[in-house]
Amino acid sequence: MIAMQADKELDTCGLNCPLPILKTKKILNDMASGQILKVVATDPGSLRDFEAFARQTGHEMVEQVTQGDRYEFYLKRR
Repeated sequence: MIAMQADKELDTCGLNCPLPILKTKKILNDMASGQILKVVATDPGSLRDFEAFARQTGHEMVEQVTQGDRYEFYLKRR
């Protein structure tokens, strides 16, 4: 499997809702349209949270990867 290239990466491991989403929103606001943010999380609720976040904000969920208890989300800034 080839890892997707990201312009920035955010590690939210160990943080629970709503912190991963709040930190993601802050970083995406500082990124240019079309750039990709990789977010790494360990909160199982983040699967649902990031899908809802992408839908509500219009950012594109480019890829979502689950590896054990670690989740990676690739969001493209709208």
